[in-house]
Amino acid sequence: MDEIDGRAVSVTVNGIARTATVPARLTLLDCLREEWSLTGTHAGCEHGVCGACTVLLDGEPVRACLLLAVQCEGASVTTIEGLAGDGDLHPVQRAFQECHGLQCGFCTPGMVLTAAYLLGRTPDPGEDEIREALAGNLCMCTGYQNIVRAVRRAAEGREAGA
Repeated sequence: MDEIDGRAVSVTVNGIARTATVPARLTLLDCLREEWSLTGTHAGCEHGVCGACTVLLDGEPVRACLLLAVQCEGASVTTIEGLAGDGDLHPVQRAFQECHGLQCGFCTPGMVLTAAYLLGRTPDPGEDEIREALAGNLCMCTGYQNIVRAVRRAAEGREAGA
């Protein structure tokens, strides 16, 4: 790939500095998956509607399918792989597991990252706040009841090890 075809992009992903030379039109989603083998970020609708590709960009939830990788130059990205540290589950991940807040698992990374963001800003959200925060993340399997329950459990610190 020459300079006309590709552009260098440097991003900190899950605390690790990463660089790739990518086509200018490559999405952050495809860069994460194809260049850096971080496949926890899922490709769903690829129109920004389903939320399966949600990552945290400089701490804010964004749709990785709508951003070009080159737009993220110098930014910090957190994917589901980087949410927890040292092999432990993040409290939201643990609560999703305990409350059966997942079924097929396709929406789970985006749901978990969105929930973690919510709890970072609103430590004790009510059910309506949780549902509003997760409204942009679609789940075709669970009916959302256990997802909301999992977020409440994580907020209340009732998950194991909290």
